Amino acid sequence: MDKLTTVEGKAYPFGMKNVDTDIIIPSHWLKTISRNGMGKGAFEVLRKEPGNVFDDPAYAGSPILIAGDNFGCGSSREHAAWALGDLGIRVVIAPSFSDIFSSNAFKNGILTAVLPQEAIDRLMEVAQTDDIHVDLEQQTVTTQFQDRFSFEIDPFRKHCLLGGLDEIGLTLGDADGIGVYEAKVAQDRPWMIPAVA
Repeated sequence: MDKLTTVEGKAYPFGMKNVDTDIIIPSHWLKTISRNGMGKGAFEVLRKEPGNVFDDPAYAGSPILIAGDNFGCGSSREHAAWALGDLGIRVVIAPSFSDIFSSNAFKNGILTAVLPQEAIDRLMEVAQTDDIHVDLEQQTVTTQFQDRFSFEIDPFRKHCLLGGLDEIGLTLGDADGIGVYEAKVAQDRPWMIPAVA
């Protein structure tokens, strides 16, 4: 997982409320176990509408998505986070998120920043013309117009995102301790260690 410290750039001024995971990635895209290429299916139904924000060249490659309340509701499909990640989105800002979506996003290196609706409205306005800056270390979202919004984040999630640590990375961080434990088990209970053929 890539480290996430600061993210700056254009933001999709999406703003839609109650976007469920089926809108984020339709069910017919769930037949794959690969994350690669999932961005093509992201918001597929909405992208059929002319003038949609996701196909607007002005926002192509935007690393930030500004969404409405209750983003990621619906099913628990991790493919929704995969699709956003493959689309290049590193941060989603909304007034609230589904707990399961927020957890899946975190596990895939995507920050979900909760801000009040007034802040979302302002960021939607700024995103029409200018970049947005997200600083995970300072836990702020800022604009060049002196807007500054603070968000809360669980300290463990912050640590993992800053360090680029998924479950495997966290485990490998304890490799020395695991090795000491395994050596002790091998010495104290050798019958538990499988024979090497």
